[in-house]
Amino acid sequence: MAKVTVRYWAAAKAAAGIAEEPYDAATLAEALDLVRGRHPGELSQVLVRCSFLVDGDPVGKRGHETVPLAEGGTVEVLPPFAGG
Repeated sequence: MAKVTVRYWAAAKAAAGIAEEPYDAATLAEALDLVRGRHPGELSQVLVRCSFLVDGDPVGKRGHETVPLAEGGTVEVLPPFAGG
């Protein structure tokens, strides 16, 4: 288990009601399951549309269960942004 910080941006931050929080998780999938458990409802729906960075690296289309988390790492939760 790694201690990581999950940071929420834009709509994810609004739905969570907090900018960031700590979690203990081994993979991105596990961290997101914990997030959904702590924030059922709107944030769970927002997460479906989000992309993620783990320690600054885009997760892309990789399976979340295959993305390991490192001790002291950061998961960035990025909803789609409007603009151009």
